[in-house]
Amino acid sequence: MQSKATTVKQYLSELPADRRAAIEVVRKIILANLDKVYEEGIQYGVIGYFVPHKIYPNGYHCDPKQPLPFAGLASQKNYMSLYLMYCYGGEQEEDWFRAQWAKTGKKLDMGKCCVRFKRLEDLALDVIAETIARVPARKYIEQYETLLKSQRIKKKPSKAATSKPKAVATTQKLVKKSKPAKKVPLRKKVRK
Repeated sequence: MQSKATTVKQYLSELPADRRAAIEVVRKIILANLDKVYEEGIQYGVIGYFVPHKIYPNGYHCDPKQPLPFAGLASQKNYMSLYLMYCYGGEQEEDWFRAQWAKTGKKLDMGKCCVRFKRLEDLALDVIAETIARVPARKYIEQYETLLKSQRIKKKPSKAATSKPKAVATTQKLVKKSKPAKKVPLRKKVRK
């Protein structure tokens, strides 16, 4: 659920006490392990951690006015969420994260990049700290640009895929030009 808050302080003040306490603990862990290049603010109605435009002027490809998102922290209707965009960008990163989490024995409720939790006790805080710490902004930008390039290559259709083969085009023209065949009555067999 997106908040109308314009500052992190305002966002936190709008939360119920139990959720605010949990979000503040995760926030402190993120801030303690976050590369100093990243900035914290409100992005897409949640607490966001992002690469600012002064470092990465292109911004987020979906909305270049937005800085490049790295992580997010939110209170949703039925749970709280930690968004780890780095895990979304690469299979190896997601596999590493899931393997580290599994070692803790805690159940992981995760989508592609969203870790959902209802209580602070649900989280493997040491894994979150290590995940944030292992991704400096420069490394994240490199991964992001590599992902964008691979997506552009996959989406760009080749000329062969967009043009009709000549044999097919010729056959279609012939079908359009030809007249329907006349029905020839079948001859009855005559018995002798």
